[in-house]
Amino acid sequence: MRTRTLRFGLYADEQGLAWVRGIIGEAVGSRSARILGEAVHHTLPGSDITAADMYDLLADQWAWEHPGQNSGTRELVELRVQLACSLRSWRAIRRTVLQTMCPEGMAPHACRVPWFAA
Repeated sequence: MRTRTLRFGLYADEQGLAWVRGIIGEAVGSRSARILGEAVHHTLPGSDITAADMYDLLADQWAWEHPGQNSGTRELVELRVQLACSLRSWRAIRRTVLQTMCPEGMAPHACRVPWFAA
């Protein structure tokens, strides 16, 4: 097992972050993997690039999908989760997380939490 990272750009409030964390926790729990750590970044580690610069399209997506609605306390962030797992488990966990966050697939829909898999 090696340390591997899941990275997601999100436009989320605290409830949205909790929802994504729960999805990740369930996906990890169903595999031979464990979560070593987690961090929410407003500035991407090792750079001067902010999450707002990197993922601004997510705020635009939310505004387009929810016209006239207040975005509340949503923020553009990058969620990084460190996992101890094999590459095969990492791929399966990532696929499960993506499918759970977006069960409609490519069909037109409004995302609960706009996301970008990095």
